[in-house]
Amino acid sequence: MDLSNKVAIVTGSGQGLGLAYAKDLARHGAAVVVNDVNQDAADKAVAEILELGGRAVAVVAPVGPTETAQALVRAAVEEFGRLDILVTNAGIVRDTVLWKMSDEVFDSVVNVHLRGTFTCVREAVLRFREQGEGGRVICIGSPAGQRGNFGQTNYSGAKAGIVGMVRTWALELQRAGITANAVCPVAVTAMTETVPVFAPHIEEAKRSGTLPALLRRGIGMGTPDDAAGLITFLASDQAADITGQAFAIGGDRVALWTHPQLNGISYHDNGWTAEDLAAEWPALSAHRESVGEEFPAELTGGK
Repeated sequence: MDLSNKVAIVTGSGQGLGLAYAKDLARHGAAVVVNDVNQDAADKAVAEILELGGRAVAVVAPVGPTETAQALVRAAVEEFGRLDILVTNAGIVRDTVLWKMSDEVFDSVVNVHLRGTFTCVREAVLRFREQGEGGRVICIGSPAGQRGNFGQTNYSGAKAGIVGMVRTWALELQRAGITANAVCPVAVTAMTETVPVFAPHIEEAKRSGTLPALLRRGIGMGTPDDAAGLITFLASDQAADITGQAFAIGGDRVALWTHPQLNGISYHDNGWTAEDLAAEWPALSAHRESVGEEFPAELTGGK
């Protein structure tokens, strides 16, 4: 899987999952534009890629503004001559329940995740179309955007929006040979270590040096490196016919998230009154969907 003639941008790649993506792309030959808001983290990431024998430069700027997206694409073209791959990974969390969530907390998360994905993809696609050789758009989603998560109105809303945009972009960009896919990873990072249901198992893994099968297979949670191979695959020529998909990846598990489908369809001549719907609901309710992530009882203690 040779990416030696490819150039990639990976937003939010100073640490965690983004760094794993950037390093794996570099191992396979791609030149990488690293992005982070922290200069030290960005410089360290570039140094690690250079130590691998790769090529990398850093752009230190917050994702969201159009100016940052333009600076990222400009760095790719000026330093490496072209752009072939965009991975929109940058993100933040500001968790709180709905009735306590301020406008600022909502906007800050949506700005980085949703607007940041939009502005970066728009600039990359302009460059892809100018080059006329296709391209790869890989946007990072989350299971929270697929199923919801308590305290994450802003985050789950933004992540759901990203998958919605990817489906639209897959249609709009197909003629230009540009693919657009979403990846929803689950990995042990600074962000997930604080989640109460995961914390004791992650602490035990730190002591033992191995994540238990309960995490790796039971819920598909592993290390950032476990998720990086999917990014490289989707960036490669072998994935030229894959577009509009939402992947789940983590630990020992990979899967595809289904697109929303109509379920439990019923018909009523001349439309539906409230009384008609009340009468139909017992039959329709057999098809209702669960809400939130479902974890094995061994992980939650039966709660």
